Amino acid sequence: MPDIIHLLPDSIANQIAAGEVIQRPASVVKELIENSLDAGATHIILSVKDAGRTFIQVIDNGKGMSATDLRMAFERHATSKIRSADDLFSLTTMGFRGEALPSIAAISHIEVKSRREEDELGSLLVISGSKVEKQEMVAAATGTSITVKNIFFNVPARRKFLKSNETERRNIFTEFERIVLVNPDVEFTLIENGVETLHLPKTGLRQRIVQIEGKNTNQQLIEINEETTLGKIYGYIARPEFARKGKVNQFFFVNNRYIRHPYFHRAVTTAFEPLIAANEKPGYYIYFQVDPDTIDVNIHPTKTEVKFENEQALWQILMVTVKESLGKFNAIPTIDFDRDDAPEIPVYDPSRTSSMPKVNVDPGYNPFHSHRTETPQPKVPAFGWEQLYKGFEKEKELVDEIEGRTPATLFKPAGGDRNLPETELSPEHYQYKQKYILTSVKSGLMIIDQHKAHVRILFDKYLEQIRNKRGISQRVLFPEVLELSASEAAALPSIMEDLEALGFELSDLGNHSFAIQAVPSEIENAAPAALIRSMIGKSMETGSDVKSEIQESIALSLANLTAIPYGNTLTTEEMLLIVSQLFASPSPTYTPDGQTIISVISDAEIEKKMQ
Repeated sequence: MPDIIHLLPDSIANQIAAGEVIQRPASVVKELIENSLDAGATHIILSVKDAGRTFIQVIDNGKGMSATDLRMAFERHATSKIRSADDLFSLTTMGFRGEALPSIAAISHIEVKSRREEDELGSLLVISGSKVEKQEMVAAATGTSITVKNIFFNVPARRKFLKSNETERRNIFTEFERIVLVNPDVEFTLIENGVETLHLPKTGLRQRIVQIEGKNTNQQLIEINEETTLGKIYGYIARPEFARKGKVNQFFFVNNRYIRHPYFHRAVTTAFEPLIAANEKPGYYIYFQVDPDTIDVNIHPTKTEVKFENEQALWQILMVTVKESLGKFNAIPTIDFDRDDAPEIPVYDPSRTSSMPKVNVDPGYNPFHSHRTETPQPKVPAFGWEQLYKGFEKEKELVDEIEGRTPATLFKPAGGDRNLPETELSPEHYQYKQKYILTSVKSGLMIIDQHKAHVRILFDKYLEQIRNKRGISQRVLFPEVLELSASEAAALPSIMEDLEALGFELSDLGNHSFAIQAVPSEIENAAPAALIRSMIGKSMETGSDVKSEIQESIALSLANLTAIPYGNTLTTEEMLLIVSQLFASPSPTYTPDGQTIISVISDAEIEKKMQ
């Protein structure tokens, strides 16, 4: 019987390793840039085409490689960092990834040029699918240039599972952002499809954050800085007033490596708890410098999860540091003495005399005489009521019928929620604590959440506008400038068509800035820049490539932001209109994300409580 165990060829072994190391173009970008940083580069140029599918190039001015080192770099388990097993636990560079370069070479076409400063000529190496096709001496600049073409060209099954260009581009920006935020002393240039889209000169940490996230970020940042025997914690947190419900920038780094750490995240949110709403998220950029011997970076394949030796103590230090910084930099709002519209107060002059003020009295005024004046009607809050009335003629007739004290009207769900019983709705409504609409029904007492009900109504409306491209635009007199971070700008193209379908109109100003020329007519009184950033953030959170899911995410995000808030007093007519439009929805009992809108307390339950 022949032997059945044999060694795999390097080409196959490298493809298997590539499956663990290289999941997408962003993985290639991460590995190549980290190699450049380990080589001591002070200027790194990243160039991509077609979101990295066909072309990725990283050029650096690092120390370069000799011809022998260049060839060895593409052998499995080759490294310049490890001499003994002990070195595995004391790495301070980007970390050992012995399969990175050979894994990249196994699934792409690679061309590498490299030269050391002391050499007159550099070396050229061309590899295709792990096979060396050419190696020769060439003229080259000091440093290394690596070009990766046609990723997964020989693994069609892996290439098929790559996401859309917008998603892959966003993933590249995510990795790029994490790297540049820990290397402010390095100059970076990003070129996409032959166009320079980002240039980050060498700078300090605060300014690097501003370079990436936009100049408006500068006013949001509060510095934190604490050094103990366990290590150093420094960086910046965002002021509480800039906390958001949607996606915010939250970064942890340890020894210049990006990490995820839910336990430490809880320490930050604990410090913020008294200052922000329960559903809001604080932004932060927090850096740890600790002894490499006290952490384990190899508990996760992508090395984004780290185990600390002194986690509980560091948790307490982090929480206290953040809390002290919030107090030290006066996070609590202060009185702003704005003098722009203040009256001019004259300087006291003792040589000038002042006359007593005179009071004009009407001697013919009779307080008991009836003076009938028209009482001004309170202004309806600008939550788009006028727009709510449009297009609902049938529901308006129903409202008029109820207000006319006709017999109770029967409401039936118009679609999916068949579990809702047929309900005889009373024309008598009551608003409880400016949050719930209460009305008696045949089976008991119905409670309707006014905000969630409006979210359901607006979601259906916005989704219909997106899918049918029926949004009505309202031109703005003074266009607001929308400044995006690099990652947000990368995500914008994936939702631009849907934003335009809603009625938004943006013009590109360059450098990730856009002028908002028009907005949907329903939200003309809202802050459009904040709305768009929130929708971009929601899209980035979902990370979906399915068009319908993206559209639903945008519609839900906009509905949540523009729906009637809690605490808003409603008139009877407004409550009736909400109820009628809600029951015209295919799914009136739940919001699109599954939150309960309607609850009914039965007569039996009420009677039981009264016994």
